[in-house]
Amino acid sequence: MAIASSIPNLGPTLSLALVTFLVAGTQADAQTPAPKTIRAHFACSGGKTIEAAFVNGVRSSVKLVLSDGRTLTLPQARSGSGARYANKDESVVFWNKGDTAFMEEAGKTTYEGCVAKSL
Repeated sequence: MAIASSIPNLGPTLSLALVTFLVAGTQADAQTPAPKTIRAHFACSGGKTIEAAFVNGVRSSVKLVLSDGRTLTLPQARSGSGARYANKDESVVFWNKGDTAFMEEAGKTTYEGCVAKSL
């Protein structure tokens, strides 16, 4: 009980507030749903491919594995239609609508004609 004896007596009101805070924090964590991940394989023009893992949660994002060997993670960005993911300066943008997608880098479309294929 050396640990318990080293904790000062906080009094009943402060002790109750501390316990309430700890329990409330645990309940809030339990109420936050785990992000849902959806995986897709896109076959694109020119034999290129994109493996995408869409993480839908409080902060949605997409993790991309490109056929040129690069791996990118982009947060979801504002979109008028479909789903749009972009890095902070929007130099890399991945668009997805239905079973189609494309990617732009520095304003140039680098992956186009991408269609989702069954995994």
